[in-house]
Amino acid sequence: MRQRTDVPAAHQWRLEDLYPSGEAWRQAKTALASRLDDILGYKGKLTDSPAQLLSCLALNSEMSKAFGRLHSYAHMKSDQDTRDAAYLAMKQETEQLATEYNTRASFIEPEIVALDQATIEKFVAVEPGLKIYRMYLLDVLRAKPHTLSQQEEKILARAGQMADGPGSVYTVFSNAEMPYPEITLSDGATALLSKSGYALHRASTNRQDREAVFHAFWSAMNQFRQTFGVQLYSHLQTHVFYTRSRNYESCLHRALDRNNIPVEVYHSLIRNVRDNLDTFHRYLQLKQRMLGVATLKYSDLYAPVVQGLDLKYTFDEGRDLFLDALEPLGPEYRRAAEKAFEQRWIDVYPTPGKRSGAYSNGSAYDVHPYILLNFNGQYDDVSTLAHEMGHALHSYYANRSQPFPLADYSTFVAEVASTFNETLLIHKMLREIEDDDVRLSLLMNYLDGIKGTVFRQTQFAEFELRMHEMAERAEPLTGDSFTKLYGDIAREYYGHDKGICRIDELYTVEWAYIPHFYYNFYVYQYSTSFTAATALAEEALAREENVARRYLRFISAGGSDYPITILKEAGVDMTTPEPFRKTMAVMNRTMDEIEAILARRKES
Repeated sequence: MRQRTDVPAAHQWRLEDLYPSGEAWRQAKTALASRLDDILGYKGKLTDSPAQLLSCLALNSEMSKAFGRLHSYAHMKSDQDTRDAAYLAMKQETEQLATEYNTRASFIEPEIVALDQATIEKFVAVEPGLKIYRMYLLDVLRAKPHTLSQQEEKILARAGQMADGPGSVYTVFSNAEMPYPEITLSDGATALLSKSGYALHRASTNRQDREAVFHAFWSAMNQFRQTFGVQLYSHLQTHVFYTRSRNYESCLHRALDRNNIPVEVYHSLIRNVRDNLDTFHRYLQLKQRMLGVATLKYSDLYAPVVQGLDLKYTFDEGRDLFLDALEPLGPEYRRAAEKAFEQRWIDVYPTPGKRSGAYSNGSAYDVHPYILLNFNGQYDDVSTLAHEMGHALHSYYANRSQPFPLADYSTFVAEVASTFNETLLIHKMLREIEDDDVRLSLLMNYLDGIKGTVFRQTQFAEFELRMHEMAERAEPLTGDSFTKLYGDIAREYYGHDKGICRIDELYTVEWAYIPHFYYNFYVYQYSTSFTAATALAEEALAREENVARRYLRFISAGGSDYPITILKEAGVDMTTPEPFRKTMAVMNRTMDEIEAILARRKES
């Protein structure tokens, strides 16, 4: 943690590329607010002619693009210091304005569903400008059974602002106002266990410190479990409200229908992971062996497995490692990545009040993507840089290659690009490092990635599914019931009752730590994307013909088709178990290599 004034400008994002000042942002907001009623000029006229439809959709796109830029600035300013109420107010102003606009524009889709596909195709043929909206128009028709009357759509649009309430409360409380504990470590140092502090110190090489960190952090979280429970329950109720209002079978059906993802993809992921828990337990037992502990505890999972080896990287070193890892994709992709560092897309270090974690924001279509990091100098932080750069470059290529209506891609494909970059990085490291200790550390880090992305995120996905099902059945959901549900699932995954990994009762409040539960069935896509990225990376690392060109075409596709189709064109069929099977093969191959190194050492 360092003061923001001590961070060099080169390591802070340059939000001036969006607006040169807060005053400029406010002027842009005022100008946008003055245009909200323009869209009403098309109400009742969309089916009159192709020209009318095009004109309305063009204005809607223009407004959406302006909102994306406006919200990006306010959102990132707020995340830069969540304690500053002025930035939070700017974010709220933008959201309120967007709600006002969406309320006015709520007539668009009800009018479009009055058309049939033949009429839409005829409109597109007559008015070429409608070609970039064809995907959107046909998708609206696909969702016709869930589209309501104009008045009902207007009501739902107004409800949107309230729907964000629980997540906003969680973000501010957990990042800015939660009274996180301080502890004294074994070396006498004092550690503030904020979210970023916990993420850093849970990986301590000292087991006593790790247990102290876990106990202090989760004790603090547990004191507020009922508050966190009310927040999450309120969030779930918004999903149930929208699901029933739009006549969906379940919250899961509604969430996946947006991108036309079959619900079987979700269920098969959980089934595949549960069928392969033996592979996951093999990894846990390998970690126990390498740590030299009689019983593996949940507090051991982030510990380095090679004692005395503390891989540390400056941000500049991490940048160079990442850029060199991109070699299989050719010079064009590397040149695009270099722009992120040269043009200050990235906010690097943790500072007081800064939002925890990391993300990429590609919403400013006419500018460039941005990345928030909390870089602590560990290998995981270098891997996170690669991950978020995958997102940023996905946005960069999609925004550059597609018109605005087709640029925005789904999360289902977004995490493929990020995980693909992480895979390139780890393989670059393993190709060049011969030292057994470093190789063991990196190989385990790769396995930790599979654990965290495939198994842990699927564990989250199952918890998310079960809590939504409970909400749909109107069952009580409190901090205690969330904790019990989460604990039961976690203990099954980690083999608690089999003696594989012990999870203390206190740690089952972990659900309150995960911000992604305030999204809408988001986390499963980390798992599916990891398996898709693994399949693609295997081809890239094998230097299969045209794989780099296929990959660049994939990240340039944006939202020009449904994600399942885009991935099929890239060579990955997510409706089959093949990507998951390849991932398990890679995981077992990695564990085989680790065991070979350990056996060789034992013999010597």
